[in-house]
Amino acid sequence: MKFPFIQNIYSEEETISIAKTFSTILQKGDCVSLIGNLGAGKTFFVKYLCKEFLIDDANSPTFAILNVYLGKEKFFHFDFYRVRSKQELLDIGLYDYLNDEEAVTIIEWADLFQAVLPKKRYEITIILNEDFSRTFTIEKL
Repeated sequence: MKFPFIQNIYSEEETISIAKTFSTILQKGDCVSLIGNLGAGKTFFVKYLCKEFLIDDANSPTFAILNVYLGKEKFFHFDFYRVRSKQELLDIGLYDYLNDEEAVTIIEWADLFQAVLPKKRYEITIILNEDFSRTFTIEKL
């Protein structure tokens, strides 16, 4: 996978394929920020990314803010959608999670609190197009 990676997709199978390919480059300590409107497919992508690490229970942490998964690797899965302030993230120990070199951190709705994101990360933007296709852009920052 070369960066920036940009691809229009037209099926769930293509999303799953991108998740499988992307999983091969992830390493402990990596952070992945996900950006996209409601229904764009962020959680669907995460679910299939996690399956590649033998994690079958990945789901949206919208109300919990954070889910922790254990498989071939440890994953911290954040969702900033319902977070009201940067202080709320600091109170739950966001930087402790981000600095855990033994885990992969995934953040949905990352664009809501860009200031707390590590400079070194993968940023995935999923755009839901009018024809219901999606445009995936993956950058290594």
